[in-house]
Amino acid sequence: MKALVTYFSLSGNTEKVARAIFEAIDVDKEIKAIQDVRSTDGYDILFIGFPVQAHSVPEAAQPIIRDLKAGQKVAFFSTHGSLRGGQLARQAFEDALGLAAKAKVLGHFGCRGKVDPRIIEMLLKKPEHKAWGEEAKGADSHPDAADLADAKAFALEMMARAKQ
Repeated sequence: MKALVTYFSLSGNTEKVARAIFEAIDVDKEIKAIQDVRSTDGYDILFIGFPVQAHSVPEAAQPIIRDLKAGQKVAFFSTHGSLRGGQLARQAFEDALGLAAKAKVLGHFGCRGKVDPRIIEMLLKKPEHKAWGEEAKGADSHPDAADLADAKAFALEMMARAKQ
């Protein structure tokens, strides 16, 4: 079995999670930033990661997801300033599912990631985004050791599903 762990990361949060996933899997594997992936041919499973931006998959990560071949096994992972399982993160996963309509999506993992303080400051100035800004402040120490351990467990679960 051959796996590709690929990610788009602006702040380093998603890259940390990608590296944890990469460490956990024990097969022929590669790790690459999304912009360095030329083809997804030859991989039995893809782990694709991105930061949640505006409730969705960032533009830079969309082409690789849209171009997944029919039946390609994929597992998504994301980082975000929201609480785990929150609405914003769920919407981004739904966006990824829509983009990967032909692929076989095995699952998704999300964890908190530190949000740029400038973004938090901007959000706090807008009444309609103030609550989200306050929530994002709590992600300051993430992804932490527990998040990375959870990412590793997710990777093992996705590998088991891929072999079925």
